[in-house]
Parts: sequence; structure tokens; C-alpha cells
Amino acid sequence: MVKHPENHPENHNSNDQITVYYDGACPRCIKDRDNYQKLIAKDESQVIWFDITGQEQQLLQLGIDPNKALTELHIKMSDGRVHSELAAYIELMRRVTLLKPLAFVIGLPLIRPLLARCYHLMVIRRLKKSGRLPR
Repeated sequence: MVKHPENHPENHNSNDQITVYYDGACPRCIKDRDNYQKLIAKDESQVIWFDITGQEQQLLQLGIDPNKALTELHIKMSDGRVHSELAAYIELMRRVTLLKPLAFVIGLPLIRPLLARCYHLMVIRRLKKSGRLPR
């Protein structure tokens, strides 16, 4: 079973550790998190999973817009930088040898904007379908 630390990422210390802000009310997001955890099983302590559900105040304190956190994946690097959308996915994929080639392809100038558009359309559709965004 995957362990999910408390929603207090500042309580963890590691030079390479990142915090992933994910939508815990989204079954697909949970499945993606679990699949990623399997890929990094030996380094699972390097990723803190922060469920953004009901955490608007804490997100604001961290400088993350809760509405953006709902529609875009965010990760916080150990140095404090925050990446969102496809940049966040690319950073995650770069940490897994098997996914590094995919991270490279996603980052290509002609591919990235197209994927970003598709990503946003899928997320908005999912949130509207679940009633979490107005239709």
C-alpha cells in the first residue's frame, strides 16, 4: 500500500525531495499518483504527495492559486521553485529513467503547446463532468 504523508510538506527534509500537489478528489489523479509511486518505489521518500482537496488556505500560504492547483499539476522543488502544468510533468518524468525520453519529447517546442492545450481541455471537461466547475 502507498503511504501518503500528512499535508505538511515543510515538515520534510531532503535535498532532492519534491512536493506534488494533486487532486485527491480525482480518481484518475489518484491512479496516476499510484502508478508513479510504483515507478519510483526505491526512491518514494523523495516525493511528498499533497492532496489539495479542501486545502485552499494552505495553498495560498504556499503561493499557489487554489483554482490553478485544481486545473494544473503543481510541484515544488527542494529549492522552493514551483513548476506547473507540463513543466511539472516533465520534472516528474525526468526523475524516472523509463520516463526520461517521454519528458524530452513532451518538452519539444512543437509538441509542448499542443499537449498543453489537450491537457487543459481534458482537465476542464473532467471537472465540469464531476460538477466541480460550472458548465
